[in-house]
Amino acid sequence: MQQVDGNAVRLKSEADEPGWEVDPDDEWGVAVIATVGRQLKLRREAAGMRAAEFGVAVGYGEDMVYKIEGGTRIPQPEYLDKADEVLGADGLISAMKEDVKKVRYPKKVRELGKLEAMAVEIGVYECNIVAGLLQTPEHVRAVIGAAQPPYSPDDVERMVAARLARQSVFERDPAPSIHFVMEEASLRRPIGGTMVWRQQLERLLEVGRLHNVVLQVMPMNCEVHSGLDGRIELLKFPDGTAVGRSDGAFNGRPTSDPKRLRILELRYGTIRAQALPPRESLILIEQLLGET
Repeated sequence: MQQVDGNAVRLKSEADEPGWEVDPDDEWGVAVIATVGRQLKLRREAAGMRAAEFGVAVGYGEDMVYKIEGGTRIPQPEYLDKADEVLGADGLISAMKEDVKKVRYPKKVRELGKLEAMAVEIGVYECNIVAGLLQTPEHVRAVIGAAQPPYSPDDVERMVAARLARQSVFERDPAPSIHFVMEEASLRRPIGGTMVWRQQLERLLEVGRLHNVVLQVMPMNCEVHSGLDGRIELLKFPDGTAVGRSDGAFNGRPTSDPKRLRILELRYGTIRAQALPPRESLILIEQLLGET
């Protein structure tokens, strides 16, 4: 609490905004937030305001002001709008929200989204959950909200937005060829409750009927299963290059090495052969929907 004109005012601290730290391994993100922070400091000093005084005006503690200006904290959109108003920047500070928005998503998600946006072929085997590209907003929120330790509400919404932003891949023209293999067991788990789960199954049927999408289900009674090492994703690009990643190979890191890609392609191709054919997979999903 801080006294302002005789009244106690609660200023926001780090505890109010968990998850807004800058990732030190994200070089581009560090550079963007450092530039934004530097501009904020220069404008505050030009206005003749001390950090503590400015913090009160925007509703933040002095320590938070210093961290944002020092490039170690990501400013929320509301902070930038309030700073613009307090400093009379005529929209120039508020305009920084677009740059900040680009680094709010985790680095791995941004990089994955960029690759998926360029790929002409996308192949995904998901072993524990519905593939992120197929999740409804409510399902995404339920999955992320179940994490332990729990994320803050703001962080949950940020991560939901990041995952849903990747789904713009379905709107591309020309459309990429996309293939999914998912486990029957994960399709029987009613994450989020009955209504959320019904919507998710309906979404799977909707996407599975798109002309550029093939969706297959690995049945629970499959006696031979080559996907027990975990998730696989393969991306192929217009120039003939490719990138692959698997939870159970090469430390889970993305690889473009031809020998490693052949291993992942072999595993993924075998998984596809072991899964139900596309038509039977959609019939199974329809049956699961009828059971909810």
